[in-house]
Order: sequence, then structure tokens, then C-alpha cells
Amino acid sequence: MEQKYLFTAICAALKAGEKILSIYNDPTSDFEIERKADNSPLTIADRKAHEVIATILDETPFPVLSEEGKHLDYSIRREWNTLWIVDPLDGTKEFIKRNGEFTVNIALVRDGVPIAGVIYLPVKQDLYFASDSVGAYKLAGITRPEEGATIESWIEKASRLPRKEKHAFPVVVASRSHLSPETEEYIELLRQKHGGVQLVSSGSSIKICLVAEGKADVYPRFAPTMEWDTAAGHAIARAAGMEIYQTSEKRPLRYNKENLLNPWFIVEKKGITLI
Repeated sequence: MEQKYLFTAICAALKAGEKILSIYNDPTSDFEIERKADNSPLTIADRKAHEVIATILDETPFPVLSEEGKHLDYSIRREWNTLWIVDPLDGTKEFIKRNGEFTVNIALVRDGVPIAGVIYLPVKQDLYFASDSVGAYKLAGITRPEEGATIESWIEKASRLPRKEKHAFPVVVASRSHLSPETEEYIELLRQKHGGVQLVSSGSSIKICLVAEGKADVYPRFAPTMEWDTAAGHAIARAAGMEIYQTSEKRPLRYNKENLLNPWFIVEKKGITLI
């Protein structure tokens, strides 16, 4: 069953990516930027990508919790054993800056655990996808759902994650737009313990993908995020042998909570603590 819905999520992410790029590459577009209640930006690309994804996922048996959709009361959501958690355009600030570091995030969550996830980078044409049953993969150079494609054909062309890379010092991936004092303190502790660190900056959920891929060793996030920011990346990280732990207690993040705000977290390999 997971593979069937993973295929659906991949198709939805690729089609949303096409819609986003049609707006991103339009030199006459001003992105129709609005401000949400928390002062974060919202563009026409966010709204159009949500429409594309919701139309496809509405054909499945599971409800959709999307950043740009209606957020139903927890008294209703608590009955959702399985649901989609979606960020149609993660990294809206990066989208507005036109630096290409934004993603489409789609996760399938069961009993609070992300069991399948898709992250698509429309500009870089990189697709990350994973489920508990098939593992985690990266497929480069994909722009749209190919006629006759199947999960098996995509897996055959993709690279299995994580890739084995050796690093002289711990590679820390950090936010390009949000670097808190607590994150800087964590990085300094790593530097003192290991004699040095290598810092990699990136936007959106790409940061989780870099750890899942093996290009980075750890991603500390001591700043606010929402469930739709992490659910898809969490599924990919889990399938690659990584985990997203709450910093306050060594337990994985949970989803479809009453409060959709995530606690602070660290993404790292299971069973390994760098500090």
C-alpha cells in the first residue's frame, strides 16, 4: 500500500513543481506576495501548488493537512489515523530571492509517524523519495511524471540513500535564513569536541535531505518549525537510517499533534551522538 501512495505523492510533487516553475520563470511575475498572520510571506506559487497537490491527494482515502489549506480543529484531526502532511512550497523566502533553494514536501503519516515522504526541488530537478518498505532514494534530472513510470522504474534509476562519504570534521547543515544563538552555541561545542566543523548553509527542507544523503552529519534546529516543514524529510531520514530527535528528550518528532509547532530538534544518524 505504501508504494501505491508513494507513487501518488511523487506525481503530485512533480506536477506542483511544474506549476511553481511556470511562475518562478516568468520574468513579468511579481509573485503576488501577501503576508500571513505570522508575517511570513505567501505567494501565488504557494496557492497554486497547494491546489495541484490537494486535487491529486483528494483522490486517496486520507485527509490532507497542508500549510496552505484549512487547519481543522484537533477534535476532528485526532480521529485521523493516517493523513497527508503537505508543504506545497517550503522555502517561500528562498523562492522570492530566486536562489532555487525551495522544495515541495509531501508526507504520509500514520499514528504520528511519517511512513513515506517526497521532497522535490523544482529548480535543481532533484527528487528525494522514501517509504518504510522501499528505503530512501534520490533521483536527479526529473521534471515531470514520465508516461509509464512506476515506483520500480524510478527506484532502478535512483541512488540509494545514504551515500557513504568520509568527512574530516563533522559537517553541520544550518539554515540560510534562520541561525539562532542556540544553533551557534551547538556548532561551537561540536568544534571544541572534534577539533573543527564544516558548515554548510541551505534553505528549506533540503537541510534534512543533506543529512539523509550523507553529505552532512547533523542538522540542529533550535528555532521554530511546523509539522509540514519536517514530515516529508523525516520520512526520508528514517528510511535512510537517520532520525529527527527532540532536543529536550531523545525521542523522535511526532505528527498531527494538537499544537502543530515542532519542538527544537536534531537530525542525525540513529545511535550516534556527536556531542
